[in-house]
Order: sequence, then C-alpha cells, then structure tokens
Amino acid sequence: MQVELRPITVDNWEECVSLRVKDDQRAMVASNAYSLAQAAYEPFWLPRAIYAGDTMVGFCMCNLEPHAWEETSEYWIVRLMVDAKHQGKGYGRAAMEKMIAEFNALPDCPEVWISHEPGNEVERLYLSLGFEHTGRVIDGETCLKLRFSR
Repeated sequence: MQVELRPITVDNWEECVSLRVKDDQRAMVASNAYSLAQAAYEPFWLPRAIYAGDTMVGFCMCNLEPHAWEETSEYWIVRLMVDAKHQGKGYGRAAMEKMIAEFNALPDCPEVWISHEPGNEVERLYLSLGFEHTGRVIDGETCLKLRFSR
C-alpha cells in the first residue's frame, strides 16, 4: 500500500477538517479541526494529511523532535485517523509504517509512544506493528511504545 504524508496547507486544510471517522469511532479520536488548532498553539506537533495518490484519505500528527511530556523527553504519534469511506483498505497501517520509519531514522529516538482510548480496536494495529503495552495511562488513554533496536 503506497501512501504519502503531506503537510497541511492553505490549500488542503478544509478538506482535512471535513474527513470523518465512523460514528462509533468519534469518541475515540480528537477532531482534525481540534488537532490543527492544537498544532497552531503547540508548534512541536507536526500535522499531516495521509494521501493515496491525489486523494486525502486520513490525518496523522506526531512530533519529530523530543517533547517534554511528564518530565521526560519522548517522541509521540498523537493522532491517526482514516476517513470512514477509506477504512479497511490498509491506509492506516501504511501511514503508521511511514511514521515509524521516520522515527527510526532519527539518531536520538530510541522509541516512539502512542496512546488510544480503552476499547479502541486500533490497538490490534499498533500491537501488530510491534508496539507494546507500558502500563502507563495518560488522561484515561492506554499508552504503548515501540522500541527501536540500534
């Protein structure tokens, strides 16, 4: 599955905020509009659109520089969503693989963290990519991490 992670720009931000997850997933992920506002005020977050060819199919957000989070310096993937009409086609996995490769290429990044709402089926994807449970919970979300072997 080939996807690209592209910047959110003046030309595509409205398309980004119009993407929607399935109704039963809405409580599991912040809206793209909220995420873009968060990135505007917390500039260490990098919001990007997930494209399959010329079609925007999803959204992701991470930090490619370490961020002080609860007194530690960690790398995070804080958003991943695929539009309802594009789910089940492998776009989420392909986007995660792209982000993981970017983190793995950073010389000072020993691991990457991700979290999810309890009961979110996306956990299966994260575990299949090598993430492991940490026992850590932040704001009610289950935290997982992927360690890189160097």
